[in-house]
Amino acid sequence: MGRTLLLTGRPGVGKTTVIKKVVAALGGQAGGFYTEEIRGADGRRAGFRLVALDGAEAVMAHVELRGEGRPRVGRYGVDTGAIQQVGVEALWRAMAADRVVIADEIGKMELLCEPFKEAVNAAIEGRTAVLATAMMGHHAWVDELKSRPDVETWQVRVSNRDRMAERVLRHLKR
Repeated sequence: MGRTLLLTGRPGVGKTTVIKKVVAALGGQAGGFYTEEIRGADGRRAGFRLVALDGAEAVMAHVELRGEGRPRVGRYGVDTGAIQQVGVEALWRAMAADRVVIADEIGKMELLCEPFKEAVNAAIEGRTAVLATAMMGHHAWVDELKSRPDVETWQVRVSNRDRMAERVLRHLKR
């Protein structure tokens, strides 16, 4: 069984920044994806993009995504197909290549995609390390994930975020 570390923290605290620093330090030893905000012309957040570490990208949620039975989270329409095609496939490729599996983030939008949950479970039960960010609020599936004995959860705060990447790297090398 692999080692799994979940980073939680309030939105905007720096979880994705920590992930990007760890990925840069790991180089080709990591696979999976991270998320980025999409900003509109007015500077306001308009959506989210999934970026696979091997280069694939897709818009997974946007204020302008409507119709076609798309679920909504807040003001965002969610494209579960994009989550599957980019995020889920990146997780499976990372597992197949025995790389550290990166999943940024396990949140309300991603959890609308059942294959995403299956891939996360497979990664945790696999033989490689898993580094993920997870929503801080309560969600039955995430709460169950956090309570697993093979999952460790650390909270990212303003007071520790600058040292967190180094701490995560030490944890992954154990």
